[in-house]
Amino acid sequence: MTLPLTGKTALVTGGSRGIGRATVLRLVADGARVVFTYHSAKDAADALTEETGAVAVRCDQADLDTLPAVFETVRDGLDILVNNAGVAFAKPIAEITPADFDRILTINTKFPLFAIQAAVPLLRDGGRIINLSSLNTAVPAPGGALYSASKAALEQVTKIAARELGARGITVNTVSPGATDTDMLRSVNTPEGLERAVAFTALQRLGTPEDVAAVIALLAGPDAAWVTGQNLHAGGGFVI
Repeated sequence: MTLPLTGKTALVTGGSRGIGRATVLRLVADGARVVFTYHSAKDAADALTEETGAVAVRCDQADLDTLPAVFETVRDGLDILVNNAGVAFAKPIAEITPADFDRILTINTKFPLFAIQAAVPLLRDGGRIINLSSLNTAVPAPGGALYSASKAALEQVTKIAARELGARGITVNTVSPGATDTDMLRSVNTPEGLERAVAFTALQRLGTPEDVAAVIALLAGPDAAWVTGQNLHAGGGFVI
């Protein structure tokens, strides 16, 4: 049986841990050749390469100068771009600094936008772009102004890119996870906060990285060719 992504090349940013790692594993299982970026988790990246055969390339999303080296690894053509890498951030508005603003918007919004720009000449017609946002944009929480703003901006980039690239059959969509059990989620939440998130979720549990990767794989595959410009909530009913 032919796998759904056989012959496809995918680039996943932030692929060494969490949702990114689960996405690399899923896309490889579905037949894709995968390149993924990592920042500092070299041991985890090396282990994933050993396990899957995916290609790892170091990248600092706070520094746009690292972008060309990433896309050099897919210079022969690209079918799927997954803008997954990002950073969590929680601080009251009264405490946010200009440096905080620049860092979070660069990593979570600016770098993904310019990754799309770099990908467009390499993407084959009928390609896929999938941006990772967050259901924090739909459920405002104290301390979340800067993080939510960075992700809301990326959601708008998705919609406009879908309009601009539609003539080539390239789809552009957002996946917005809810409370997903990752190191990043735990870094900005107390145990009590996680309990509240579970209680607020219709399916009454934290999501797993694999739950989200399955939605990403759906959008990357042939059955989602008629879905573009959308924001798919992958949160177990965190927002209904």
